[in-house]
This record gives sequence, structure tokens and C-alpha cells, in this order.
Amino acid sequence: MAYYAGVDLGATNVRAVVAENDGTTIGSKKSGTPRGPTGIDVTEGVLATLRAACRDAGIEPTGIEAVGVGSIGPFDLAEGTVVDPANLPDTVDRIPLTGPIENLVDSEEVYLHNDTNAGVIGERFHSDRNPDDMVYVTISSGIGAGVCCDGEILGGWDGNAGEVGHWVIDPRERLTCGCGRDGHWEAYCSGNGIPEYVRLLAEDDPTIATELPLEDPDFSAQDVFGLAGEDGLADHAIEQITHWNTIGLTNVIHAFAPLVVSIGGAVALNNQGLVVDPVRERLAETVMTNVPEITVTGMGDDVVVKGALASAMTGGTGDRRRLHP
Repeated sequence: MAYYAGVDLGATNVRAVVAENDGTTIGSKKSGTPRGPTGIDVTEGVLATLRAACRDAGIEPTGIEAVGVGSIGPFDLAEGTVVDPANLPDTVDRIPLTGPIENLVDSEEVYLHNDTNAGVIGERFHSDRNPDDMVYVTISSGIGAGVCCDGEILGGWDGNAGEVGHWVIDPRERLTCGCGRDGHWEAYCSGNGIPEYVRLLAEDDPTIATELPLEDPDFSAQDVFGLAGEDGLADHAIEQITHWNTIGLTNVIHAFAPLVVSIGGAVALNNQGLVVDPVRERLAETVMTNVPEITVTGMGDDVVVKGALASAMTGGTGDRRRLHP
């Protein structure tokens, strides 16, 4: 019996699953992502989570034939490491992944993807049609996209393709993204960016009445969505966020010509009627090519780890025709 594993390294949690060769999950583990103090500590957290999933499955790590990894970036693919991740402490400069996981499972079949590419692999693998042209977009603490074009997952020479959250959507560049650059989609519409954007909108028009706790350090995107229909500033902000999300998704469609765009991430999944539906309604007015089907992932928070597992089972592709025998 061959066994496969999927790992999801996020800024908040590490997930690992172990499955039989037909995809049946027999072991899993979820742990908090170590906050450092170094990248090696994060690596050890990943390895510990994968070991625990193997124990849950009743197998040794060396029984794993292949591992898929969906991870926060950016990457140094030559080294198989994450380099200077934006949402972990500054002391976490390099997180070795590929080599330590290869050593743990005693296999060179370790496939490293950014988390959104793992997402599109999972969406494609579990789709009824296994489409060759689709995009998975996550709107969460950050924004990114995984792209499958003509049956190929677009990784880029350095593994960092799909960073659509860092497309400039506001030429006035009024907000600074977490990456340090200005005007990026992520700065306006991500879970991390929305609070600062709402504060900016309040400064632009201080006459808009609001009950939002703008001065509270714990002020969050969910505070905004939670007052939809009840608060003038919240409604204004949601309308502006819809505007920027429409621009971002229009650019994704024009760039990659997908048949399907699947949307995930906490901001979208928890507020579908306020985030996804209004954009879906506007795309026919902004897209000059074919408007794809806009869906919401049915796998929730598990889309990345399920995609990582599908990667392990298909040689890194998510194409069911390439399943290991």
C-alpha cells in the first residue's frame, strides 16, 4: 500500500493529512504555526505536524511515497525554502521545507507550491470536469491566485507566479501594502488591509456617521462586514472594496482567460453575499472577453491541504490522469 501526504503551511496554522493511494484520508493533524524565533523553529513545527498525522494514520513517515506542500511565500525554489514571509516575525527569515521533509519521509518526491497554487490544484482535482483553464483566488489575510492554463500549473521560474494581490489597482497609491509597496490590491481588500482602508475613507469624509471602532487596535475587517446595512461608513467601505475587487478579478480574467474562477479565503468565505456576489454581478460590465463561471470553493479552509495532497498523488499537477498507479 502506498501512502501520500499533504501539508499546508500558513501564517496561522500548519495542517497535514495522510491518505491511501485512492485518496482516502487516514490521518490528520492541525497545529499553530510557530512564531519563530527563527525559520528553523517553523520547519520543526511543520515536521512535528506531519509526524503527528503519520501517527494518527498508524504509519511511519518513511511509509510516505510523496508529499505535496502548499505554503506561504515567497520562495527560493533552488533551496526549497520560504524567504522573508510577510506575515511572520522579522526574525523568521528562511524556512527550509523541501530538504527536511525529504529527509523525514525518505523520498525525493516532495512538491512545493505557493498556497494558492495548491488551492487551484485542489479545485481542479476535485472538480467534476478537471478543467485545464481555471484560477483559484484567495481573499483572506492576503490576496493571491493559483493559475492552471492549458493544463499547466503556472509556478514561474522562482515559484512566485500568481502574486496578483500585489498588482497595482490604485494609481494614486494611497495605501501601502504589507510588502512595503504602494497601491496594491491586497492593501485595500485583504483582511489585513481593510481596517486601514476604512480609516482612510473616514478621513476622506468625516461627515459619514459610523459606529465602527476605528481607534480600537483590534478593529478588524469583520467589524466592517458585521455592520453592513446598519452603518454608513461600513456600507461605503464595502462598496469601495467591491469596486477594487472587481478591478482585480477583471485583470485576472483578462490575463489568464479561465473557464472557472473559484474564490476562497476567510474574507470571501465568511462574507460571500458582500464580497463575491456583488463582483460576480459586475463582471459582465468590465470584462471584454468571455466571462468565466465564478464559484466559491466548497472545500473551505481545507482547499490548500487537499490540493497539496492531490499534488502528491499526481506528480505535482492535480491532473487526475496522472494519478500514481
